[in-house]
Amino acid sequence: MREFTDQREAQTPDEIWQVEHPAVFTLGQAGRHEHVLDAGDIPLVQSDRGGQVTYHGPGQIVLYPLLNLRRYGLGARRLVTLLEASVVNWLGQYGVIAAARADAPGVYVDNAKIAALGLRIRRGCSYHGVAVNIAMDLTPYQQINPCGHADLPVVDLATLGVHCSLERAFNELTAVLLAQLTRGKPDIQRG
Repeated sequence: MREFTDQREAQTPDEIWQVEHPAVFTLGQAGRHEHVLDAGDIPLVQSDRGGQVTYHGPGQIVLYPLLNLRRYGLGARRLVTLLEASVVNWLGQYGVIAAARADAPGVYVDNAKIAALGLRIRRGCSYHGVAVNIAMDLTPYQQINPCGHADLPVVDLATLGVHCSLERAFNELTAVLLAQLTRGKPDIQRG
């Protein structure tokens, strides 16, 4: 992501990368090691994204929007809002009532975090992105203070009774995000 962003030119097409990571804790730029309670055998990786500590693992989708923000007239805060709104709108298609919170970026269902965000803006372009819990083992979250919040509950779609394949989740959420971004704007490549 960083290499792609560093090598971009003004005409480089935007991309959205879809990733399912192996088990890993990532510590953002604001991350404090005190929020990693017990990493155990899960690797801990320092990241240049914003935010605190989070967990990525099988059963979670991660979208990395690699965007030239100038093309969309977006700043960092507006991109965060757009990503949160995309997740909220997509979850709503399944009857899941979700919301963003002003005090803690991400998307929540009844105060349980279902999606985490962490971005980096470099040379007017975004990288890193949004992770949504679909059907995963949530126990690693007990080994950290998710996003720097002690005892923050987390949830996934499966726990809420919604069963959706990762491929379907990737495709549907990407479509919602693209619809929000591309209202009369340039094409974006899916990767």
